[in-house]
Amino acid sequence: MRILSGIQPSGTLHLGNYFGMMRPAIELQAKGEAFYFIADYHSMTSLFDPAERRQNVANVALDFLACGLDPQRTVFFRQSDVPEVTELSWILSTLTPMSLLEKCHSFKDKSAKGFPINHGLFAYPVLMAADILLYDSNVVPVGRDQKQHVEVTRDIAIKFNEAYGETFVIPEPEIRTEVAVVPGTDGQKMSKSYGNAIAIFGEEKVLRKAVMAIKMDSRQPAEPKPDADQNLAIQLLKLLNPGVAREYEEKLRAGGLGYGDLKKKLFEVYWEYFAVARAKRAELAANRDYVNDVLRQGAERAHVVARAVLQRARKASGLE
Repeated sequence: MRILSGIQPSGTLHLGNYFGMMRPAIELQAKGEAFYFIADYHSMTSLFDPAERRQNVANVALDFLACGLDPQRTVFFRQSDVPEVTELSWILSTLTPMSLLEKCHSFKDKSAKGFPINHGLFAYPVLMAADILLYDSNVVPVGRDQKQHVEVTRDIAIKFNEAYGETFVIPEPEIRTEVAVVPGTDGQKMSKSYGNAIAIFGEEKVLRKAVMAIKMDSRQPAEPKPDADQNLAIQLLKLLNPGVAREYEEKLRAGGLGYGDLKKKLFEVYWEYFAVARAKRAELAANRDYVNDVLRQGAERAHVVARAVLQRARKASGLE
């Protein structure tokens, strides 16, 4: 079984990235042949500072390795180091209906929120399809809100296979239902774009401030809170430590617990949860040559598969 996943280097990685993509991907290393990439081409739809992109790529590599990615078991690489993906993206785009792209959430949501729209954002699902199909991926672990991208990939692959013969493996999404959309500090989906994220790594003072800024209602500490399970801090605690979450959920329902004390506990649990990873990240940051070698070797391994699949697609479609 070949597993494929990618993450954009568009900013500091946060709890939504970790629970929605990183942790499931790291757990899947033991279940198959994993191909994980840093999606720097994808980041170009919204990030236009080259120095920031380079730094973000370096940080994503550090974060993944610190959180448990094993380069001996996983092909870990930078997307743009395997440029075959852009040629395959063009080939696939010639069979992709405009109506299919117009229905995609990533384009519709950002358009509705007033984000600047470019062709790259509109065509994003085609490049994502190329990412998946280029490595004969069987399984793509995604959050529920990203399932549509895999469905689009399947549609495109089926159209290609019908037009040119059996060429691509049809991938299956693996939905982690226990990890739904991770809420941000304002209650929306946690996202760098919305400014509501809590980073995985960073300065303690800054991260504590982010946790303490989580939006709450105006009820006083003494008041019972029967809807404790809807509390944003409780929802995050459930991801980090379900046992502590249940304890504090009951305290909220009984009354007598202030939101400030709840957030302090959340920060304590969150800080402890990533303690080992923080230490590992500091070691890796002092050895950047090793991190660069991991990405280089990963790209070399990815190239072997990518070249073969692209050649297959070129031959099927009459380009060779």
